[in-house]
Amino acid sequence: MRKLLNTLYVLTENCYLTLDGENIVILDGEKTLGRFPLHTLENIVCFTYKGATPALMGACAERQIGMSFFSPRGNFLARAVGKEYGNVLLRKEQYRISDDEDRSISYAKNMMIGKIFNGRWSVERTLRDHAYRVDEEKLRRISNTLYDSLHKIEKVSALDELRGVEGKAAEQYYSVFDDMILNQKDDFAFTTRNRRPPLDNINAVLSFAYTVLAGECANSLYSVGLDPYVGFMHSDRPGRISLALDLMEEMRPIMADRFVLTLINTKALQSSHFEMQHNHAVYLNEEGRKVFFHAWQNRKKEKITHPFLKEKMEWGLVPYIQALLLARTIRGDLEEYPPFLWK
Repeated sequence: MRKLLNTLYVLTENCYLTLDGENIVILDGEKTLGRFPLHTLENIVCFTYKGATPALMGACAERQIGMSFFSPRGNFLARAVGKEYGNVLLRKEQYRISDDEDRSISYAKNMMIGKIFNGRWSVERTLRDHAYRVDEEKLRRISNTLYDSLHKIEKVSALDELRGVEGKAAEQYYSVFDDMILNQKDDFAFTTRNRRPPLDNINAVLSFAYTVLAGECANSLYSVGLDPYVGFMHSDRPGRISLALDLMEEMRPIMADRFVLTLINTKALQSSHFEMQHNHAVYLNEEGRKVFFHAWQNRKKEKITHPFLKEKMEWGLVPYIQALLLARTIRGDLEEYPPFLWK
């Protein structure tokens, strides 16, 4: 089993990252802010303007350490990628599947089943733990609707039809998202999902969480030899990590949405952790990003039992394990892709 290593988050805007032997060094002008051994890291995520030296990017690529660059406001900029790993025949088969809708849909259906199943679990979790604080009848109605959507997905035969079912299920799920926010309702009221840019606090942190999770899914796909840009559900588009977005779908309700709800309901994140831009876009500020990543890293270290493999592992390994299961399915070692169905 792969070992979960550390992710280094660099949040100071004017930092510059460089390589010194086998260490990454973080500089702010002439001042050294930190020094970390490369062998302890599996990802480096930078929210800086100045970036990193080519030598450091090359060292990370050689050691398969994921390295992603974002603007200080959390917009994805670039990812450092080295030579391809894994069997080229695996990627060629991935491309053949992507070009064949009859083959793609079996993967896409299972991923969407995972998404809706886990979204329904999130609603049921709120009902179980806080029935006296929510509209129980409303949440049970939405839970039943999501359950019906699972059966509809099993019967679809085209990707557009699948996207239609998934879209309606997502609309139902988000219709009770505000009900699952139990504290700080004035500062984190959810009315609708908006993005590019997010226009309120709750959408700002949801978008941020989805961006971080998508990056981890992309790095996991790279590590098992798959191309994160060629998907089965999300169509090909220049610059879009379509397969990473596919893989992320089943994890969004439990690894992103529940995480965000916990941050808000426990008051770890508060309105002071956000800032509004002149165009009314809302983003996490530097202190908010620190709170987010501190909690994110702690969550990744929590132990779970994988529902398919029945093995204990850290939450942070779930994207890698699902990427590995996807690669095994494409190679023909598994009959069909097993989505992550959390219980």
